Amino acid sequence: MVGGRRFRPGGGFGRQLDEYETPVGVAPSTQSSTAPAGGLVDSAIYRHGHRFASPSGLAETYRCLQEQDDAMAWIGLYRPDIGQITSLAREFRLHDLAVEDAINAHQRPKLERYGHTLFVVLRAARYDDSREEVEFSELHLFIGPGFVVTVRHGEAPDLAAVRRRMETEAQMLARGPEAVLYAILDQVVDGYAPVVAGLENDIDEIETQVFGGDPNASRRIYGLSREVIQFQRAARPLLSVLDALAGGAGSPGADEELRRYLRDVTDHLTQVVERVDGFRHLLQNILTVNATLVSQQQNEEMRSLTAASYAQNEELKKVSSWAAILFAPTLIGTVYGMNFVHMPELRWRFGYLFALLLMLLVCGTLYVIFKRRGWL
Repeated sequence: MVGGRRFRPGGGFGRQLDEYETPVGVAPSTQSSTAPAGGLVDSAIYRHGHRFASPSGLAETYRCLQEQDDAMAWIGLYRPDIGQITSLAREFRLHDLAVEDAINAHQRPKLERYGHTLFVVLRAARYDDSREEVEFSELHLFIGPGFVVTVRHGEAPDLAAVRRRMETEAQMLARGPEAVLYAILDQVVDGYAPVVAGLENDIDEIETQVFGGDPNASRRIYGLSREVIQFQRAARPLLSVLDALAGGAGSPGADEELRRYLRDVTDHLTQVVERVDGFRHLLQNILTVNATLVSQQQNEEMRSLTAASYAQNEELKKVSSWAAILFAPTLIGTVYGMNFVHMPELRWRFGYLFALLLMLLVCGTLYVIFKRRGWL
């Protein structure tokens, strides 16, 4: 709390990329509208919560920091090269393992202390409305006596907004590097809110697809489940980081006001984690319901095919029965139609009548047999 109200670094989520920190030595009008330039983005020296120097490079930053005993340097980097990381490691005596993690990235959220330096890895997220996907980016922080170094490996979070807000809250910024860390944590956690809203909207759409019989629903469920799992991997470990900071891992003598501020961030993150856990269970239920509906649909189709096949079999039985019945008189007539001189019954007076009666008898017998078997 500062001045009776909670400090809220950062504003809304999803700003244009040109609102990120402006690279040093380049006018804002010349910045790309698609992505910030790599390397050193912003470097500032603060005293008592106010910026009094904006060095144009790392060497000048080191010199300004050495000239002021009670100053704090905040150095912002965006996908820096190895030379810049090496320079920072040499100047601030950063641990080799932390430097290696900052170079390679692809780390899970964590907090590690190396002597007087605190190394924090955060996973920021933002929701892309156009593609309906969640984008994740990595942020590394080195927090030490009199310095804060931020290394971004993606477009989020909006550290420029954090810096601007902190510079308007001199009392908070004067609390030192830990205040900057907590402000960045709050920005990352606040950035999760639009992601949660986007995922919730996607789940509502998937429910409509499932009960609408959309065949593409299963693929979308699997895709969204994967995003939810990735989001869990980004948000849930951060709870451990916040708990460790609350327990004094950041600084044993941390300001009590910062601890209250940290607990507020923890409350927000807990709500996010609980909602994301609910999303995962809900998607599992939706997947089960979708499988049941698909199975029911397949059963209906199978019943329809079975009924059609049964009807065809019945028709085939009728056709076969009548063909057999008609074959009998044809056979008899064929036999009596042979033109042989010596043939029984040819000169018999009742031969024609006998042939007709024989045809009727055979046909009637076949009809009765097929009728009893249900073919007719």
